[in-house]
Amino acid sequence: MPDLEQWPTGRLLTTAARLVEHAWNERLVDIGVTHAGVIALGVLADQGAMTQASLAQIVRVQAQTMGKTLSRLETRGHVTRVRNDLDRRSHTVSISPAGRRVLDTAEDIERTLVAGGGLVSEELRGHLQRVIKELGAPRWNWTAGAAPQEGVALEGPGASGPAATLLN
Repeated sequence: MPDLEQWPTGRLLTTAARLVEHAWNERLVDIGVTHAGVIALGVLADQGAMTQASLAQIVRVQAQTMGKTLSRLETRGHVTRVRNDLDRRSHTVSISPAGRRVLDTAEDIERTLVAGGGLVSEELRGHLQRVIKELGAPRWNWTAGAAPQEGVALEGPGASGPAATLLN
């Protein structure tokens, strides 16, 4: 086993993020959803129906990337997409009852991902929130002290792990 005591904090954080993402994905496959799908379902459950473009903006991914995620969710019956009557080029997306059930199951998986619930401790969550706020503010033009919207995910070269959800 490597000497973790000697690793810099950044290496610890990125390695932990990758391991959490792998563990998540291994469990989510059993319920037919990806981590990206869980993020999209969570935003729709919290904020209600919206356009695909709005959902992509909230999650901070390209509309095309969100389209692929929504296609998988729609195929499995987790969301419904209806063409917008006012703008025939866009769709309004809603979470379905099946999507809500999958989201509930995914939240249970997250709570039990690490023995003893270590991933949901308030101390760890607080540290991670501070990192995201400090590093996200200049990247996304947040005002000082402003929190990101629910379901925000990172995008860009080299982004990985739960804190940098890749919607692929």
